[in-house]
Amino acid sequence: MKNIIITATIFFTLVLFTTLINAKNIAIDPTNIYPKVKLETSMGIIIVELDRVKAPITVDNFLTYVITGEYNNTIFHRIIEDFIVQGGGYDADFTAKKSNQNIVNESGNGLKNEIGTIAMAKENRPHTANRQFFFNINDNTNLDPGRHWGYAVFGVIIEGEEVLEAIAKVKTDYNETIGWEDVPLEPIILLRATLLPAE
Repeated sequence: MKNIIITATIFFTLVLFTTLINAKNIAIDPTNIYPKVKLETSMGIIIVELDRVKAPITVDNFLTYVITGEYNNTIFHRIIEDFIVQGGGYDADFTAKKSNQNIVNESGNGLKNEIGTIAMAKENRPHTANRQFFFNINDNTNLDPGRHWGYAVFGVIIEGEEVLEAIAKVKTDYNETIGWEDVPLEPIILLRATLLPAE
């Protein structure tokens, strides 16, 4: 009898877990293999196509922040010309936005940190990405995996490359208030992120 109860408990736990995962995925359009997201910035519109085939965990994570409006009115807080444009984590007052759980690092998926791609930012430890992302402004092979974990690429810009190029050229400096380098002198804002309808 005890074994039956344990088995039933495990079964119902798995069913509940699967139901919760499926409910979450329904909200982020799981049948769309290459979802597109429109990023309306203070300098123009960028559209990215995400690759759910090669980076399913990363794409679902990113879309969760998109559909909940968590990326709206955030800033690109770190811009290094000929390297990266990073954002998604702070508001215009440099207040950190809430983060969901860290995700598994999918940097070994075959996608490279090439110019025009979007990838997840992380700490030094491999599985620490959550909400911050960056655009590659160059072919950053040093960010790809090798003998060490890399940065997971999960999509590419399909419209608005010129907007990203303009953002990458804004003036930056050391910000004494927060103690960061490479901070834009004038805030570059991600006004709104929207999941586009499947084609």
